[in-house]
Amino acid sequence: MSATLDRVIARLFTLETHLMACRERLRAQTDSEALHDLRTSVRRLRSLLRPLREVPGLDRLEQAAKAVGELTTPLRDQEVLAAHLAAHGQARLAKQRLRRANRAFSTVAASTELAALMRLLEATAPLLRTAESNGAITGLGLRIDKHLAKQRRRLARALADPAHDRHRLRLLIKRARYAAEAYPRRQHLPAALAKALKRAQRSLGDWHDRLQWLALAERAKDLAPMVTGWHAALAEACGESDKALAKLAYAMEH
Repeated sequence: MSATLDRVIARLFTLETHLMACRERLRAQTDSEALHDLRTSVRRLRSLLRPLREVPGLDRLEQAAKAVGELTTPLRDQEVLAAHLAAHGQARLAKQRLRRANRAFSTVAASTELAALMRLLEATAPLLRTAESNGAITGLGLRIDKHLAKQRRRLARALADPAHDRHRLRLLIKRARYAAEAYPRRQHLPAALAKALKRAQRSLGDWHDRLQWLALAERAKDLAPMVTGWHAALAEACGESDKALAKLAYAMEH
């Protein structure tokens, strides 16, 4: 029996427990971080699953996790925007958006998407054990190592491209970071690289938020007072992300 598979299954059980707790927190609306924690657990689950995609049946779990992510993204965007508005003296606008997001929390908890994810996740450990017994999982450690190396190569190539796309870089950085966190025994991130990944992800997140908010302001006219500031913040975020990406490229090379 593979020790690597044992660790994967133990991690699946931990994530399942976290997701159940997040679902109950959403139902009770006990705190403002429940949705964020749910999305983080789903993202970690997807990172854990990616090297195992060839295992029969796991594609359904991956699709279920993706569906939960797509369901919750607009709500999380509203939460982030509401917090930003509140911090910049727009309490009325913040409350309106947070109220809409809060009303949807119980809907997420009772959603068919989350129910499907939990049902499939519960069946995943037996599925993996059966696949192992049938010889469908071989060389798991090598498969994980190849996947992690591939993630790093993709990111390094994107960083070296002078015409890099910030949207794609943001995705590749998140994948590289969460993949390393999913398999810390297979890929140790030096402290400098881990810090550079986190900073680059944060700076690109700031840039992405301002870009989204400006697009939203074209439809939501009540956001007009924020537009000038967001344009300035977008330009600043572009500069900050360029510096963060340069530091990340250096950290990956050394």
